[in-house]
Amino acid sequence: MGRRIAIVEDEEAIRANYAEALARQGYDVSAYGDRASALAAFRNRLPELAVIDIGLGDEPEGGFTLCAELRALSTRLPIIFLSARDSDFDIVSGLRLGADDYLTKDVSLPHLLARIAALFRRIDALAASGPDDEIVARGALRLDAMRLAAEWRGHPLGLTLTEFWMVHTLARTPGHVKSRDQLMQDARLVVDDGTITSHIKRIRRKFSAVDSDFDQIESVYGMGYRWRA
Repeated sequence: MGRRIAIVEDEEAIRANYAEALARQGYDVSAYGDRASALAAFRNRLPELAVIDIGLGDEPEGGFTLCAELRALSTRLPIIFLSARDSDFDIVSGLRLGADDYLTKDVSLPHLLARIAALFRRIDALAASGPDDEIVARGALRLDAMRLAAEWRGHPLGLTLTEFWMVHTLARTPGHVKSRDQLMQDARLVVDDGTITSHIKRIRRKFSAVDSDFDQIESVYGMGYRWRA
């Protein structure tokens, strides 16, 4: 069987359509119509990627709750929100909760498949890292690509897959400015500028939670970001 993808969508017809389309691509698909059944299944066995709607039955914010619950189970699991809600508030809320991507339901199927494939490529690229790439140490920062583990001053940061990639690509070349386009390319992201900004803010908050003086990720106006040398 192919890689395991879970779809959490309360509208039966939409759920069935996505499940069928993903199964045709060779994925092993599990589909759930509400948060409770999905969470019960995830506690028993995590999928390799989750696609979640925000409104789930009688829970208008059920997808947000489920995302937070999933993140408590795994910081590494790739999570994509797929929702009819397209406000900036909802998108930022989803990313703040730890989602790796946010798509609206008007997205084409090929585009959805491309975003899913991009997340799996990131996992594969980390798994294929050579000895030189496996551990990145920059002062108080330690990144372990094999375990997707990040520590600052010995404290685990709990970075998501996307956040880990972004820190990894910045820290590998201290002092070098990475434009948003370069960050998207290096981190295998398929997102817009605003999403990059949201991810950077969330990453900084995670570092600041263990070190209030953290200032290693520098914004370079009009250019991008860099890890201070």
